[in-house]
This record gives sequence, structure tokens and C-alpha cells, in this order.
Amino acid sequence: MQESLESLVRLLESYRGRDKVIRTVCYGSQLVGGVLSRKAEADVSSQRLGKSLLLFSAQLSQCRTVLRLFDDLSMLAYSRSYGFGDGEEDRGVRWISVLTNVADQLYYPCEHIAWAADAELIKVKSDKWWLLSTVLWGTSLLLGILRSLRVLLLLKKKLKRCGRDGAGNSRSQLCRQMQGEVLSILSSMADLSNAIHWMPPGFLWAGRFPNWLVGLMGTISSLIGLIQMSAGDSDQTDST
Repeated sequence: MQESLESLVRLLESYRGRDKVIRTVCYGSQLVGGVLSRKAEADVSSQRLGKSLLLFSAQLSQCRTVLRLFDDLSMLAYSRSYGFGDGEEDRGVRWISVLTNVADQLYYPCEHIAWAADAELIKVKSDKWWLLSTVLWGTSLLLGILRSLRVLLLLKKKLKRCGRDGAGNSRSQLCRQMQGEVLSILSSMADLSNAIHWMPPGFLWAGRFPNWLVGLMGTISSLIGLIQMSAGDSDQTDST
């Protein structure tokens, strides 16, 4: 119990960890709130609790939007350090990653403008900026899926070579990497389904998701993110 509490505290002390926890609670609240709201006709108390959870989820989402006001520089630093991906072995992975970084970099100012417009800090219509930020987010997710698929293909080829050479440690490491890429694909697909839902009506299933389904997709993605973060911390601990 004490160890679990200490792990949670360490997670919340980091910006990245706190954001992932807030994201998980945000979508989890939307999932539960959406489910309870569907039972409104049968139970008034469930309706009240469901609405409260949905409002709570909206506030947490707004909190994350405000916190992202300060992410531009960290994203820029990452993009500059990655550059044109000269360290990547595969050209396809390199250029997909570069395009992903461009989409991510452009996403932040678009979202900032949309937020500022809603807060009436600037006199522009926020709709087109929210749409542009959603398009950039969806583009980044789609590119991330393509990158993971390409990496999986490369890892499978390496795994076959390891099978012939009989390198046990390398084989287990490659399997862990493949599992991580599969989780990344599932996470991005869940987020992409929500990104399409928030597009203008008429585009695929835009606007058709009920609150509970949006919450479910977001919760799946958030839990996978927490699992990957925990696995990454464990790998760093093992390597040290």
C-alpha cells in the first residue's frame, strides 16, 4: 500500500505523469457520467450524478487545455533535437516522424488561439481554430499509426534474423518493443475515433458518439498511456 502511494505521488509530481492522470480521470468521468445519464428516465439521482461527472470532466479538459499553453517550447525543443531524423535507420520512419513533429508543433498555437477566442481574450471566431487543431491532432495520430506499423514491420524482420541466430535476449527485447508499438496503435486508434467524432457533421461518424463512448475511447487511450509510461520507467530502472 505504501509503495503504491509513493508511486502515485512520484507520478503526480511530474508534469507528464500528472497530465496522464488528469486525462484518465477526465475521460473516466465522462464514461461513467455518460452511462449514468442514459439511465436518467429510470433514476433521477443517477441523472444528477451523471451530469455532475460530465461537468467535472469538462472542467478537467479545460484544465489540460490551459496547461498546454506552456507546451510549445518543449515541443519545439524536441523537434529541433530530432531534426530530420538522421539517427533513424529507416527512411520511412524518419519522414513520418518529421511530419508528425510538424503537425504537433502547429497544433499548439491553433489550440491556443481557439482557447483565447473562447475566453474572449481576442476577437476572432474560435470554430475554425478548433477545427484546425482537431485536424492537426487527427493527422498526428494517423501518422503515428503509420509509423508504428512501419516499425512493427521492421521489428518482425529483425525478429526473424534473431530466430535464426538464436539471440535470446535480443529476441525478448524485440518482442517488448513490438508490444509497445501495438499498444501505441490501439491508443492512437482510440484517440483518432474521438478526433473524427469532433469533426464537422457529415464527415464519417462526426458528432455521432454519445458521451459514454467518447469517454470509453479516451479512457482506453489514457490507460494505455499510463501502462506505457510505467513500462518505460521500469525499463530505465532495470538499465540502471
